Amino acid sequence: MNGGKKTVVIGVTGSIAAYKICELTSLLKKAGADVHIAMTKNATRFVAPLTFETLSNNAVTVDEFKEKVAYDVEHISLAKKADLFVVAPATANFIGKYANGIADDFLTTTVMAALAPVLIAPAMNTAMLDSAANQSNTALLEKRGVTFIYGGCGKLACGDIGRGRMAEVNDLFDKIMSMLEVKRDYEGKKVLVTAGATVEDIDRVRFISNYSSGKMGCAVADAAAARGASVTLIAGKIKVAPQNPDIKIINVKSTIDMFEAVKKEMAGKDIIIKAAAPADYRVEKQADNKIKSADLTLKLAKNPDIAEYIGKHKGKTKLVVFCAETENLVENAKAKLIKKNADMVVANDVTKEGAGFETDTNIVTIIDKNTETAYDIMSKQAVANIILDRLNEI
Repeated sequence: MNGGKKTVVIGVTGSIAAYKICELTSLLKKAGADVHIAMTKNATRFVAPLTFETLSNNAVTVDEFKEKVAYDVEHISLAKKADLFVVAPATANFIGKYANGIADDFLTTTVMAALAPVLIAPAMNTAMLDSAANQSNTALLEKRGVTFIYGGCGKLACGDIGRGRMAEVNDLFDKIMSMLEVKRDYEGKKVLVTAGATVEDIDRVRFISNYSSGKMGCAVADAAAARGASVTLIAGKIKVAPQNPDIKIINVKSTIDMFEAVKKEMAGKDIIIKAAAPADYRVEKQADNKIKSADLTLKLAKNPDIAEYIGKHKGKTKLVVFCAETENLVENAKAKLIKKNADMVVANDVTKEGAGFETDTNIVTIIDKNTETAYDIMSKQAVANIILDRLNEI
C-alpha cells in the first residue's frame, strides 16, 4: 500500500449482504489498512457490531452520541481520519439520503462530513436499482465525484433474478486498493504554493482582508506532497493547515510580506501554484493607535501584483493562477491567463453554491493555452489532484 498505512471507513447499511463485509474487513486488515466500521441500526440486525470490532480491532459506532466521546464530535473525528470512505452494502434509502443532504444518523452525518473519496456498493432489488428515483440520486452523486461499483446479475435475496447484488468482495477489495494507491508522479519536483488571505492593517485593531480560508491552497500543497513533491507553502491568514508534516510552511501577514517571500522562494521551483488571495490594496499610512474619529477616510495604495511578477520572471517554471469571479468567468479567466503569463488558470464563480471561499467543495473551470474544461462540484482535495493531473498533461 503506497504511502504507508491508510484509513478506510466502511459504512454498513441494512442489507443481507452486510455479512460479506466481514471478509472485506479481514482482507483490508491483512493488506495493512486501518479499518473503522460505522453501522446503521438496521445493519446490526444482520451482523453484530462485536463481529466487526473483533475483525477490525477498532470500536464500531452505531449511535450518533455516546458517553465515551470526549473532545471530538465523533462523526467529524472519524470523517477526518478517512483516506477512503466506503459504503457497502448501500441501500436505496442511504443513497437517497446522501444525495439529498439528509443526515439523520451516524453514518449519513459522517459521510457528509468526509473530505476523502467515497465509494458506494449498492445492494437492492433490481426494480429499486433501476427506478427513476434511484437513478436520479446516483447520477447526482456521480456528478459530485462519488464512485459506484456494481455486482453482476444473479439471484437476489427476494428471489428475483437480475441486477442489484452487491459487488463481489474481491472486486470491492481490488477497487478499494486501486483508489488508495497514491501516485508518486511528482517525485523530485519542487513546488511552491501560496494560500489564504493577506491582512493590511488600518490601525492596531482594524484591517483590510477578504474571505479566503486557505482550504484550496492547503489541499493543493497536501496533494503535491502526497504525490512526491518537495513543497513550500507560503501562507497568509488561513483557517486550516496542511496535513503533511513534510511541507515547509512560511507564514506571512501582508501582501508585501507574501511578495517578498515569493521572490525569495521561487528560484529553482518547477511549479508555482498561486492559490492565495492577497489584498489588492493597503492603507497608505497605518495609524499607530486605534482610530476614534466619527468619520474615517482611508487613502489606499496599490499592492504589488505577485502573479504578474512571477509570470515575468518564471523562466521554465510552470505557473498556475486562480481566478475568483462573480461574472464573465471564462472571459476574465482567459484574460488573466495572458496578462499573468500563466500556464494554467483555475477559475471559479464564487456566487455558485458550493464554490469559492470557506467551502470544502469547489466548482472550477480549468483553462490553459489549448483547452478549457468545466468540472462539476467536488471536494477541494479532488480539485487539487485534477490540477496536478492537468499540469502533467501540459
